[in-house]
Amino acid sequence: MKRSDRQTSDQDLAPADLSRLLAAVGESRDVEAFERLFRYYGPRVRSFMAMKTRDVQLADELMQETMTAVWNKAVQFDPGRGNVSAWIFTIARNQRIDALRRKRPMFDETDPVFVKDDVPPADVELEGRQDAELLRQAMLTLPAEQMDVLRRAFFDDVSHSTIAEDLGIPLGTVKSRIRLAFEKLRTTLEGRR
Repeated sequence: MKRSDRQTSDQDLAPADLSRLLAAVGESRDVEAFERLFRYYGPRVRSFMAMKTRDVQLADELMQETMTAVWNKAVQFDPGRGNVSAWIFTIARNQRIDALRRKRPMFDETDPVFVKDDVPPADVELEGRQDAELLRQAMLTLPAEQMDVLRRAFFDDVSHSTIAEDLGIPLGTVKSRIRLAFEKLRTTLEGRR
């Protein structure tokens, strides 16, 4: 059969012929059978890719990758599970998806847009400074013995029992002074906000 006659007949292949050709490629790596499949499906896959990607060069590359995958995976084709066209176009679709994934930039978690600022927003910082100033002012209104116990317990990180021992007062008195100081601070701060 002359090459032109073969090309004409390749356009009229029946599904059974396509299955037989793909089986020959899978079983014996039949190059002539693959050439016939390539002539039949190459233009169809290229058109499919061109329609999906709108890029002729990429469509040609993806067609080549698809047909290479067909050559490599031909042994996996099972005619009982579907026809050759569905199998080849599934490979083509997967090749296009893989190409999109390769093209898509990966998420860079160190990109400054996604990295949380070390500096709090201005409104949060201002509110924090205002709260600190209100607390400092409220603490100035505490009696000296309550202020002393609070300072030791929360700023110097001294245990209640050590404070009681240092001041020579009962542990219950230390706890009462802290409780009274908190109540006075709460009342003062609620009135100022």
